[in-house]
Amino acid sequence: MHLNAQLNAHTRAALEATDEDLIVFDLAGIEAQYDSLLRELPGISVRFAMKSCPVDEVLSRLAEKGSGFDAASPNEIAQALRTGVPADRIHYGNTIKSDGNIAEAHRLGVRTFATDSLEDVAATAAHAAGSRVFCRLATSGEGALWGLSRKFGCSGTDAVLVMEAARSAGLTPAGLSVHVGSQQMTSEAWQDAFERIADVLTELNRRGIHPDHINLGGGLPAAGYLDSRGIPLDPPLDKMFAVIREGIQHLGAVSESPLDFVMEPGRHLVADHGTIRAHVSRLSSRRQMDGEREHWLYLSCGKFNGLYEMDQLQYRLLFPSDPGTGHVPAVVAGPTCDSDDAYDHRHNRVSVPGSAASGDPVWILSSGAYATGYMTQGFNGFDPLPYTCVEGG
Repeated sequence: MHLNAQLNAHTRAALEATDEDLIVFDLAGIEAQYDSLLRELPGISVRFAMKSCPVDEVLSRLAEKGSGFDAASPNEIAQALRTGVPADRIHYGNTIKSDGNIAEAHRLGVRTFATDSLEDVAATAAHAAGSRVFCRLATSGEGALWGLSRKFGCSGTDAVLVMEAARSAGLTPAGLSVHVGSQQMTSEAWQDAFERIADVLTELNRRGIHPDHINLGGGLPAAGYLDSRGIPLDPPLDKMFAVIREGIQHLGAVSESPLDFVMEPGRHLVADHGTIRAHVSRLSSRRQMDGEREHWLYLSCGKFNGLYEMDQLQYRLLFPSDPGTGHVPAVVAGPTCDSDDAYDHRHNRVSVPGSAASGDPVWILSSGAYATGYMTQGFNGFDPLPYTCVEGG
């Protein structure tokens, strides 16, 4: 893989300039991705999913561009406010909230809350009186690497009851939301989501409830991943955007009152603009119980300190000191004493330099999403990675 084809000069220079492991975020690349999203979906309001990249510099840059934030806890709300963004551009997007969480978010100035149950509506009314709520509809999650189909969201029937309960409790039943699953790979998932929203919206209008916005959630994919077999993922982004534009028009026609539209992109904005500089811990070979000899490449970075999603995908690896000859197929794994800390070794091996020696640098591409947020604070004594930001270009 040619380095110039994968990394801009500023990111590459930052990687080459250090002998330490770290993550490099390309702020200009994130800006460009944000601008591209708004060109595809003009008029959409962005509420960046903070959990995907809770890095102050990234959040501040997005706030400067006009983004708001999808926060899932009072701590995330406080971090979002530190960017200078007004509280009305932050919503509490987590349907799972304790009474204390709701009260603290309200104290911090948040007035828009996600919900999906009558119990949560009652708690919101008690601890954030007069607030706005939007009800999350359940989706199947089909077509996504992570379906998100069970823990969040309710049926259309329940959504109507939830919105009626919100109105009765003195809350504003302000919107509906969906999430089609993280790293969604099909446009059909969006079509199904719009159909679900349209059905509920029609019934709400019939009952005199007129939401003012639709939250289309997250799910927009990143482009730089490999699947668990090492095959490049190729999400049909053009078709997805076309379906979303058509769906927005359709819901606008269905609704009896004007609608605004919100999205909560996370990995779509940041994944392909973060790169980890790690190093080889060891390249070894061992004969397995079936008699097969297998190579294993152990990296200094794995599931617990930057590559949490390695259970479902492979990250592209660059070996800057690779002489270009003598590669071997290897299972890639992290450094910890935990068997989950590895690529899915049932599938294709990764071609790695047979000369790889302990300490050699490895650059891990498209690792800007969920690298910092999911990182442990020292599992097995392996420290979380520091980060730096470059302007890119």
